[in-house]
Amino acid sequence: MKLSNLFSKTTKQSPKDETSVNAKLLLQGGFIDKLMAGSYTLAPLGFRVVSKIEQIIRDEMNATGAQEILMPLMHPKSVWNETGRWDSARDVMYQFKKDDREYALSFTHEEILLDLVRKHVSTYRDFPIKLYHFSTKFRNELRAKSGLLRGREFLMKDLYSVHTSEADLNKYYWEVADCYLKVFKRIGLEAKIVEAAGGIFTKEHTHEFQVFSQAGEDTTYWCSDCDFAQNKEIAKVQNGDICPKCKKGKISEDKSIEVGNIFRFGTVYSEKMDVSFTDKAGKRQFAYLGSYGIGITRLVGTLVEIFHDDRGIIWPKAVSPYQVHLVSIGELGENVYKQLQKAGVDVLWDDRIDVSAGEKFADCDLIGIPVRLVVSEKVGKGKVEWKERNSEESEVITLGSALEKLQ
Repeated sequence: MKLSNLFSKTTKQSPKDETSVNAKLLLQGGFIDKLMAGSYTLAPLGFRVVSKIEQIIRDEMNATGAQEILMPLMHPKSVWNETGRWDSARDVMYQFKKDDREYALSFTHEEILLDLVRKHVSTYRDFPIKLYHFSTKFRNELRAKSGLLRGREFLMKDLYSVHTSEADLNKYYWEVADCYLKVFKRIGLEAKIVEAAGGIFTKEHTHEFQVFSQAGEDTTYWCSDCDFAQNKEIAKVQNGDICPKCKKGKISEDKSIEVGNIFRFGTVYSEKMDVSFTDKAGKRQFAYLGSYGIGITRLVGTLVEIFHDDRGIIWPKAVSPYQVHLVSIGELGENVYKQLQKAGVDVLWDDRIDVSAGEKFADCDLIGIPVRLVVSEKVGKGKVEWKERNSEESEVITLGSALEKLQ
């Protein structure tokens, strides 16, 4: 991609109405555009990052045997009435009336998934069911702030599993937990499984995936010697306490960002919606439901909060919008650009002729692609200056050597 053809452009000034690092850098770097509080457009650069994240998640979801679908975003009141959540979740749902009919915009999809299941399954042989999708969620967030970390409209991957027994649900629940840890590690984040309250979704305890960051709105208490971790909302420990699980580690307290969560609903919703099946003995039984979510756009914001410096974003390689940011000073760039493309390198070429070298380098740092290659008369024909975004060092090497390093 030639930078001169890229739809979104960088800006020199940081947005004054944003306080979070992720909002400032993503807006300034041309990754997103703000429509209103809590609602952002993904520009081409931002969309490429999201696409990389989604593919990593898709790989890991498929590995658990889950199948991808896509469910509607506008729901009839009747399906939400079956579980009582039309009234109990009214504060968070966007509800509206049109032509004497009432609807809601999706804030989650448990009811819609169970409606789908009861139409297509009837016997224990049809289970377990594992379905997921990437879709938009709408929530009446009273504090729409912190850029992509807290929105009223956002992208989410939600997976739903339906089982014939609690034991089978529990088995898959922890399989997904391990899967989520793999996802976050591939993206470049170290996440911790944290016990938490169920909020508006369930009265039972759930598990969140928290990433330590001062930008986070959650507080996590965790043990230095074992895997004990609890959200402050339910915690009975304090900073400095001896761990109640291993009896030797000390409890630490850290701010954190929730990037995922998993829930076990049991048969509560299936009983209300009559989602049942015939077991081996010919008896009717209610199905067990699990729900598992990862906030896609929130992950983008989290990555920026974790990986940045005073010059801009520093994308992990796995989710960077491009592999290489090519900067040409003078007239040698096009041949290198074509050779990179021919070699299958995903490259963003700053081909602008009316912009100074200093401005081009500043945009490289702001956009945050892992590798910068510079071509110029000074560097020499057939050579490039190689610099990694997370390093201050640079070196002049042949283009062939650069291609080898990029493989």
